[in-house]
Parts: sequence; structure tokens; C-alpha cells
Amino acid sequence: MIRRLAIIGCGVVLTICGMAAADLVQSGQTGPGTGWQLPPDAETKKSPLQADAKVLATGKSVFKDKCTKCHGPGGLGDGPDADPDHREDMDLTNPKRADRNTDGVVFYKVWNGRRRPKMPAFKEELTEQQVWSVVAYVQTLRKK
Repeated sequence: MIRRLAIIGCGVVLTICGMAAADLVQSGQTGPGTGWQLPPDAETKKSPLQADAKVLATGKSVFKDKCTKCHGPGGLGDGPDADPDHREDMDLTNPKRADRNTDGVVFYKVWNGRRRPKMPAFKEELTEQQVWSVVAYVQTLRKK
């Protein structure tokens, strides 16, 4: 009887864990400890846009409209809605971030967002071209 209850209990736990995992995947929260939903090709994906003056101006405009409330006007993570517990992660000027945030990775982070720490998904609000222009602009914020 105890053994049967233990097996049933394990089944319930696995079912609950499976439902929680499905919720995380659906909300863009995958990857151990990252919360990011990134496809396997994210690191190698290249922008279809040439980072010229027009693209950078578009990116800057979209960034100002959609991103500054959290990332701040200079990308320092000091916007009025910034998460004070994750300010370092929100600082887009940090050159160490460039190593782990290629254009493709940044694109998918903006496109899919994550729940915690909070980063809204913009795939319903912006076109892919607008997101790629933001990617190009954000890369100019990196300190050398």
C-alpha cells in the first residue's frame, strides 16, 4: 500500500513538474537559470540588415520608445522601470555582454522576452526588421 502511494505520489509530482515545465516553455522561460527561449542557431544568426545610418536611426527611435523605461536612455539599466536586483543584467553597455550576446542572441531576447527578471516580448508589437534595427543600435552602446 505504501509503495503504491509512493508511486502515485511520484506520478503526481512528475505531472505537476511537467505542467510547470510546459508553462515555462510557453512563456519563453527555457534554459537552465537563464529564462531565455533561444533556438539552437541564435548565436550564429546574422542580421539581414546593414547597420547604416538609416537602420541605426530606426533602432535608436524604437529603443527610445520601447526600451528606455527599463534600460535607460544610454542603455545603462537605469530606467525608471528597471529592476534594481538585476541592474547589471540590464546594462547594455557592458563589453562583457557582447561576448555572450551576439546579434542573433539579442534578437531572440528582444523577440521572445522572459518572465523573470522581467523583459517583455516584442514579437507582437514590432516587426522583425524593427527588432534587428534595435539590435544594431544596441550594439553601438557597448563600451569598447
